[in-house]
Amino acid sequence: MNVLVIDIGGTHIKLLATGQTEVLKIPSAPDLTPQRFVADVFEATKDWSYDVVSIGFPGPIADGKLVLEPKNLGTGWVGFDLTAALGRPVKLVNDAAMQALGSYEGGRMLFLGLGTGLGTTLVLDSKTLVPMEAGHLPYRKGRTFEEHIGQRGLDHFGRKRWRQFVEDVATRLRLALVADYVVLGGGNSRLIKELPPETRLGKNENAFLGGFRLWEGCT
Repeated sequence: MNVLVIDIGGTHIKLLATGQTEVLKIPSAPDLTPQRFVADVFEATKDWSYDVVSIGFPGPIADGKLVLEPKNLGTGWVGFDLTAALGRPVKLVNDAAMQALGSYEGGRMLFLGLGTGLGTTLVLDSKTLVPMEAGHLPYRKGRTFEEHIGQRGLDHFGRKRWRQFVEDVATRLRLALVADYVVLGGGNSRLIKELPPETRLGKNENAFLGGFRLWEGCT
């Protein structure tokens, strides 16, 4: 079974399929509609063969369906039938959850995606993903976790204080969720100099491994 994995970001949409070695990138945009997304995917992958699709989407997902319209894309996503539009079975998950699954190495793992916002996912085993919106929980002085260690926090507090907050938040959430270890992913994870205890860095390309893993054991 050949899998097409799609990782949707605010700037680029990245694609990789079974048997392919080069990641394709197509433009994303604040006005990207699902109809244009599907057309762009078909055009970019016209020479590829795939049976099923995994999509990492920047927004809350429940039971494989988008809950809210995305903040950094166009409208019309909620209720849009991606399976029908793409003509293949689709597994839709939060983008942080897909990268988390690709970063998983056993045990109880907490993934923190340090990017524009704060993606949070707990992985209990290779089949059990628990996407969360923990970034919106209150943290300090009326601000949330996301406002401290997302991009806004980096811009507001500067790198030194931001790194301190990352260490504190990673430790607090690891202990609160009884996680064995934490993986820091997302674009801003590259700015971390010293890792907190029981923490390692992830890689953005792990999102593709996570997309392939979503279909493992399926026939």
